[in-house]
Amino acid sequence: QVQLVESGGGLVQAGGSLRLSCAASGSIFSRNTMGWYRQAPGKQRDLVARITSGGSTYYADSVKGRFTISRDNARNTVYLQMNNLKPEDTAVYYCRCTTPTLNSYWGQGTQVTVSS
Repeated sequence: QVQLVESGGGLVQAGGSLRLSCAASGSIFSRNTMGWYRQAPGKQRDLVARITSGGSTYYADSVKGRFTISRDNARNTVYLQMNNLKPEDTAVYYCRCTTPTLNSYWGQGTQVTVSS
């Protein structure tokens, strides 16, 4: 069983920055693919960014050039650095862990609100 705890959300003005963290426990972190998703009210949960065990990254078009995903295997933590935030980035952000056996786990989510 994997436990994920997100932190770092909050209220920020448009153009500002936030860094989200997701601390994982209960598995061999370095082997897992880690992802950040977000869900705005009334909308589906969408993939924002993903990083594999080998360090390959993927970004949704809407965040390319503004968000950066990274991981620290020594700290069992994945980060999402969000710069130049826009009001449309407002959502609950969730961390997801996918193990090599394709088991998937979610964190509880952290709210990000960007004011215009």
